[in-house]
Amino acid sequence: MNPTNNQHVLNWLNEMAAMTKPDNIVWIDGSEEQVAALRKEALASGEIIQLNQEKLPGCYLHRTTWDDVARVEGRTFICTKTKEDAGNINNWMDPAECRAKLTKLYTGCMKGRTMYVIPYSMSIVGSPFAKYGIELTDSIYVVLNMEIMTRVGFNVLEALGDSSDFIKGLHSKATLDAENRYIVHFPEDDTIWSINSNYGGNVLLGKKCFALRIASYLGRKEGWMAEHMLILGVTYPDGTKKYVTAAFPSACGKTNLAMLIPPEVFQKQGYKIETVGDDIAWLRVGSDGRLWAVNPENGFFGVAPGTNEKSNPNALHTCMKDTIFTNVCLNTDTNTVWWEGLDNNPPVHAINWKGQPWDYHTYDKADKVNTSGAHPNSRFTAKATNCPCLSPAFYEPNGVPVDAIIFGGRRARTAPLVYQSTSWQNGTFVGSIMASETTAAAAGAVGVVRRDPMAMRPFVGYNMGDYWAHWLEMGLKIPHPPKIFNVNWFRTDDEGNFIWPGFGDNLRVVLWILARCAGKVDADITPIGYLPKAEDICIDGLEGITLDTVRDLLSVDTAAWLEDVENIKEFYAQVGDHVPQAMYDELAALEARLKAADPQLRMPVCPAP
Repeated sequence: MNPTNNQHVLNWLNEMAAMTKPDNIVWIDGSEEQVAALRKEALASGEIIQLNQEKLPGCYLHRTTWDDVARVEGRTFICTKTKEDAGNINNWMDPAECRAKLTKLYTGCMKGRTMYVIPYSMSIVGSPFAKYGIELTDSIYVVLNMEIMTRVGFNVLEALGDSSDFIKGLHSKATLDAENRYIVHFPEDDTIWSINSNYGGNVLLGKKCFALRIASYLGRKEGWMAEHMLILGVTYPDGTKKYVTAAFPSACGKTNLAMLIPPEVFQKQGYKIETVGDDIAWLRVGSDGRLWAVNPENGFFGVAPGTNEKSNPNALHTCMKDTIFTNVCLNTDTNTVWWEGLDNNPPVHAINWKGQPWDYHTYDKADKVNTSGAHPNSRFTAKATNCPCLSPAFYEPNGVPVDAIIFGGRRARTAPLVYQSTSWQNGTFVGSIMASETTAAAAGAVGVVRRDPMAMRPFVGYNMGDYWAHWLEMGLKIPHPPKIFNVNWFRTDDEGNFIWPGFGDNLRVVLWILARCAGKVDADITPIGYLPKAEDICIDGLEGITLDTVRDLLSVDTAAWLEDVENIKEFYAQVGDHVPQAMYDELAALEARLKAADPQLRMPVCPAP
């Protein structure tokens, strides 16, 4: 019996079932009893492996096929009526052409299998932020992960009622044929199709597909924002709480900042850090005229390699129970998991991410994929409720008020440790030029600059230029907007060594940011924006960092920035005709200020923008 009378749901379900032809249809009700039964079934089929339940209670291991280990941007499409609506940054396919192409792949693909129907909510059911989806899948692995990552259950159907306002998601493992692997989005029809993949980022349709690509489109249409941002809470010694959101490209310390542990000197004073979200933020204007944010997810889908007691102990402790590990290394002596960067004790007897016997002596850093124990993109899917630093605000249906928005990238020379934009429009410009650098084999040599605006380059569900225009429009709708900043933890010395210690010490920069928001510290105006006075960045208890070090970290190299301006012009040209004129105005003004500044000064002071 169907648990809903919603004809929009049932008609779509019947249509998809007629196409894919499953032997059975099972509704996922969100109960632990059903999840336990599915887990047992997946264990019997070998789809998951039970780990040591004393050391890792409730934890399991899954392996994908060797060629299905990451998001596939080249096989990810935005299917809008016109290519212009999708923009030059996205892959585009005509919706009718795409449906015809994929219908052939879907036809009969679930024969001999069960179709699982997963009703789920992004954000708390009933919240003003909540959006509902239904994913159809033939993968128990997907069901078990969605149960962790989203809020699954029949209460979603009750909240939906008779409405047609839900995101329709269809996924099938099909044959796992990489040549016919597609992740496609029809934002105009609230639809996502994924086929021939079983990797989480491609098949957990509530995550990047819904919560960013489709949601960014909905946000523009409905007047809110879906962003690739963590949400961090700072509690001061007097009990005051402040919240920031932050966007970083991959490999720039996003999860580490989200679960930051304060340095001892701040812990003793009574500072506390709490995690509201580690990856995605939905933002709306509140009744008080401020911007409010929620984490629409219910779990963490984190990268395992590099996660350890030093880099991110909170993330490590979060995934020590009730977690599904994907493509990590199995220690066969202890039936536990291991990955590169966990510790310096690789298992003597192990099975690698491909399911093959592994000898750690064969590891070659230059060929990680083929020689590592865990795949470089191996993952853990863990419940947010198990996070030691989870904020009580995670459970707030109305979210948290945002004091600051932080952008960041990995730049060896150009960007200073932190600077503040001069306005919302200027902050939108700062977000639009976000970038990271690849590092060449020679120590300190700078490679290619990759622009990743707002860390959303792979995730905007429509034209990037229109996305920036939406940011500008939102600025006009927020009576009391948060201030916008840019940070760079990755400045290097002449030998290519990082100057700033990073990790927990990044709190020192966050506290300056919040002090600026509260009007408690002054700043110097430079061609790029407001920079801290070195003495206002607290370095108490930091070894090897002096005021002169901080001054160097805050320096602005005008020649390097003028080179960057030329790169930005090329990127704007790539985005195309939809780049708002305001962004070009900001770019021209930046160039003029840089040219007017004294090139001999490392931190030139200039008139306010």
